[in-house]
Amino acid sequence: MWDDAFPSFLIGLREGLEAGLIVSILVATLVRAGARSRLPQVWTGVLAAIAVAMSFGAVLTFTAASLSATAQEAFGGTLSVIAVAFVTAMVFWMRRSARSLSGELKEKVTGALAMGSGMLILTSFLAVGREGLETALFLWTTARAAGESAGPLTGAAIGLVLAAGLCWGLYRRVLKINLTRFFTATGAVLIVIAAGVLGYGLRDLQEGGVLPGGTAYAVDLSGSVDAGSWYSTLVQGVFNLTPTMTWLQVTAYVVYLAVVMTLFVRGVRTTTPEPAADRPAPEPKAARPPRRRPVWVIPAAVVAVPALIAALVVAFARPKPAGDQTVAVSETECGKGFTAPKPGRQTFQMHNTGSKTSEVYLIDPATSAVYGEIEGLAPGTTRDLVATVAGGTYAWRCVPTDGKAVTSTAVRVSGGGAAKPVVPVSAQDLAAPLKAYKTYVEQGLATLVTQTKTLDHDIEGDHLDRARTDWLTAHRTYASLGAAYGTFEDFDQKINGRPDGLPDGVQDKDFSGFLRLEHGLWHGESADDLRAPAQQLADAAAGLDKAFPTQDFDPGDLPLRAHEILENTLQFELTGDTDQGSGTGLATADANLAGTRELLTVLQPLLAGRAPKLHPTVDADIARLQKLLDAAHHGSSWTPVDRLAATDRQSINGATGQLLEDLAPVPDLLEIRKSA
Repeated sequence: MWDDAFPSFLIGLREGLEAGLIVSILVATLVRAGARSRLPQVWTGVLAAIAVAMSFGAVLTFTAASLSATAQEAFGGTLSVIAVAFVTAMVFWMRRSARSLSGELKEKVTGALAMGSGMLILTSFLAVGREGLETALFLWTTARAAGESAGPLTGAAIGLVLAAGLCWGLYRRVLKINLTRFFTATGAVLIVIAAGVLGYGLRDLQEGGVLPGGTAYAVDLSGSVDAGSWYSTLVQGVFNLTPTMTWLQVTAYVVYLAVVMTLFVRGVRTTTPEPAADRPAPEPKAARPPRRRPVWVIPAAVVAVPALIAALVVAFARPKPAGDQTVAVSETECGKGFTAPKPGRQTFQMHNTGSKTSEVYLIDPATSAVYGEIEGLAPGTTRDLVATVAGGTYAWRCVPTDGKAVTSTAVRVSGGGAAKPVVPVSAQDLAAPLKAYKTYVEQGLATLVTQTKTLDHDIEGDHLDRARTDWLTAHRTYASLGAAYGTFEDFDQKINGRPDGLPDGVQDKDFSGFLRLEHGLWHGESADDLRAPAQQLADAAAGLDKAFPTQDFDPGDLPLRAHEILENTLQFELTGDTDQGSGTGLATADANLAGTRELLTVLQPLLAGRAPKLHPTVDADIARLQKLLDAAHHGSSWTPVDRLAATDRQSINGATGQLLEDLAPVPDLLEIRKSA
């Protein structure tokens, strides 16, 4: 989170200090002029500026959220470029104005005092409002780049609070800061950050179809850089530099940084200090007492008016959602109430008017590709279905429980780019991958039976050193069969059960299998103590080998296991949670990775047409993680997880997390959807 927070922290600190200095000078000028009664007018202008900035942020957020995915990319990219322009202008303006800011503002305050309360409110509003709008735009841009991270908002809040504290200290004269040096240093850092934001914005414009060259990569380090590592995350969060960048991104980054930084540094060297105009403020002219009005009227108005305008902009800028349509779901009324929606992100209210629980899909009737779905819609209930609609043909498919699928009349939507539906998968489609994987498991179980018998003979003959080696060999074989764990039924607990939850833990009589033997072999138990657990393990492996061909292997489990195997690895093996003394958690993780690779191999024919970019991405992730695991393998030994260097452990966890993230779409892509 903190890597995402730093750019926003810096902009919050700098812009907050900039605006705070202006307010401090305004307040100090009024106090010295004996016009304390005019201070509420300053605070009213400040409040109005804050309200406008927050309303502007709301408009950006809610209008962007209503756009299609492609339009969001184009909108966000455009505002990112605008934000870079504003930040660049702000950096140069503050470098030039820092020395004379006080004098200029005092002159404006003097004029405002003479012209009445409205001008004083306007002066403070304009002085603070510019910084507020710049801050809102830059924060929106960085928050969008950070995705769901709370870092940008957290960083900005910390920066603004710190800026307020510094301004208070400067006003009370308990702090002294060389503002010229401060704005010069932060300006240089912001130029570097802005270069990254410019590259990010241009990439959004490419993905939104506004600019060409979206596949012309100048840099592609995805196969060699660990995208989940702390250093990679830091660089991406602070500088918006990613392992993969297009020629346009790289060129814009380099040119912007070279030109703007050169001009900035040259300006710092050549600009000579100007004495701040600090002339005493003349006494304000006497003015007629203003008419009395409630003190809350103007502050309430300056907050309510921007909020009202923002609400109107959002209401009229956002396309009318299709949620006004209530679409019927049943065997006799499927799709009733459905009319052609506008392109974009839409919400449909699906109401089950039948007597059976149903599944409902928004589909392309020509291919049955799915744009959105709801499962288990009970009779009489209504739920929202959200989908992106683009140019094409759409229909509803209703599948009641124990009933026949019904497809509604199709409608045609014009324009709006293209949406990406999911081509449905049937149980028949998964039949061939399931058969191939079952063959792999059967071969693995046959090997496991032989290996557990060898382990049993080692312990029977009191060859405990040999038993430790053979234990790891057999355990890795079992760990490589990860996608079938749910099919093994009670055998899995007998073969690889953990002591968690057992009344006596590792001493419990029901603790058995590989982990029971591991605890005994690495905690000095004798062969006599281990003979019974070894025999039980060998018997359980033989029993599973015999039972597996008749066990029910749900084909829908295959896509789920593609993600779950490594989830368990990250939760148990890479934390050392399952280690009973051997320190071979990474060896087990390596076997789990082998099982994942085998599973993806049998699923690849189905994934290729649905997500063509997934295979190379996942292959690169697997190669990266494999390389890290190999580095911890030394001959016949493995580095225990708790003895890894902190950076190595972070790298392995990061690579596993990245692989999990890239595998996350597989269950949705290959989910079995009912069509009849």
